[in-house]
Amino acid sequence: MRARLRRILFCSMNSVLQDQLMLATRRQFLGRGSQLSLGAIALKAMAAENRPQPLAPRQPPLAAKAKRVIYLHMSGAPPHLDLFDYKPELIKRSGQNCPDSVLKGRTFAFTSGVPKLMGTPRQFARHGKGGIWMSDACPNFHRIADDITLVRSMHTDQFNHAPAELLLFTGHARQGRPSMGSWVTYGLGSENHDLPGFVCLISSGTQPSGGQGLWGSGFIPSVYQGVQCRSKGEPVLFANDPAGMQRQLRRRTLDTLRELNELQAAELGHPETRTRIEQFELAYRMQTSVPEVMDISREKAATLEAYGAKPGEASFANNCLLARRLVEQGVRFVQLFDWGWDFHGTSEGNGITTGLTGKMAQTDKPVAALINDLKQRGMLEDTLVIWGGEFGRTPFREGRTANSKVLGRDHYPDCFCMMMAGGGVKAGFDYGSTDDLGFHIAENKVHVHDLQATILHLLGFDHERLTHRFQGRDYRLTDIHGRVVNELLA
Repeated sequence: MRARLRRILFCSMNSVLQDQLMLATRRQFLGRGSQLSLGAIALKAMAAENRPQPLAPRQPPLAAKAKRVIYLHMSGAPPHLDLFDYKPELIKRSGQNCPDSVLKGRTFAFTSGVPKLMGTPRQFARHGKGGIWMSDACPNFHRIADDITLVRSMHTDQFNHAPAELLLFTGHARQGRPSMGSWVTYGLGSENHDLPGFVCLISSGTQPSGGQGLWGSGFIPSVYQGVQCRSKGEPVLFANDPAGMQRQLRRRTLDTLRELNELQAAELGHPETRTRIEQFELAYRMQTSVPEVMDISREKAATLEAYGAKPGEASFANNCLLARRLVEQGVRFVQLFDWGWDFHGTSEGNGITTGLTGKMAQTDKPVAALINDLKQRGMLEDTLVIWGGEFGRTPFREGRTANSKVLGRDHYPDCFCMMMAGGGVKAGFDYGSTDDLGFHIAENKVHVHDLQATILHLLGFDHERLTHRFQGRDYRLTDIHGRVVNELLA
């Protein structure tokens, strides 16, 4: 009887499964057979309905001042000495040889020999009640001086773009670690069932040097990776139904796929199977929710003018407005990348005079508008906004352009600036300083791991305890480093 039953089942299965069952023990065969029954499928479906959703909103373990993050990354590293870090002594000594004390044992990306010190050609003044130094290159930042914290004492370990960006966003200079946004959604989930918890927007036509790993999920379940959206054209690629497929048919297809994936999840217990189910379902819901939230033509004319946004175009201004719309709808982490901040001075476009003026004209207006918009809507107090690059620029001329009329600076990891607003940080506050020539941090060093720890703290996490076990050890965003910079907290 047992052999006859086995032959009957064999005839109803494809040849691949037959081969698998031939190698199975009797216990494995009976176990798999039981999974094919209608009763088993129904029980698994009921269990799936009661299983917690990976992106369901969760409360952080600690008191949080921020509920969400908008991270504005200027890919290429803005020239902080021409924007925020005023150095009269460097201006006075401009054109002199760099001191041996700051060159000995150092390697720079594009400079060798003895470069010339270069003071900024920009005009600086104090702004806001706190008297924060800013240059004439960023006039719209002057208007938000009383809303921001400016950290002048940032430093990092990397002096090339890709590893520096990876270190900043994943805590490690190599590919493969979860990004900051993935850690945040892993810990907090999403406040909107129909939208991703983590969204990435890119402007200026080029992806950042660090690649998609900057919004990837690494070794944590891929349901927490960032979803790249576009401000022009189809918001999310490949999310729409194929030509000729009706929505009802798509729903039936997904239901069948879900049943098959539930069977596999029950048998193998692999977390990526659960992720696959959630991603299919989220993509289905996004077909209606994403086009609505990404349609900035619904905004008032005054709002579009404040940002400098134009519906139907792809721009940093549009992305800033989209960031506000996304967090307003419950997206937990929005990450904007804008390419074009590598100011070597190899052309007018990347020089610190005309080039910087043009680049800031495209960006400081929408950033100021974003902060003001969040403030007017009562959202700035629990939305953390961050603006900055992956490292700084040298206090001397870039070696390749030493004899050029165009002024530019090389990569410099030892000193740079970061701007923060809302989400529990102080307003109108200036923190840290560098020496008179801008080569070393003089007080209150802040490493990128410290920045990561502080961001997680504002969101209600102890950065040492938000971990994921992988290959036998617990990993975290800050690796084995980092401290919360309490002096920045309101």
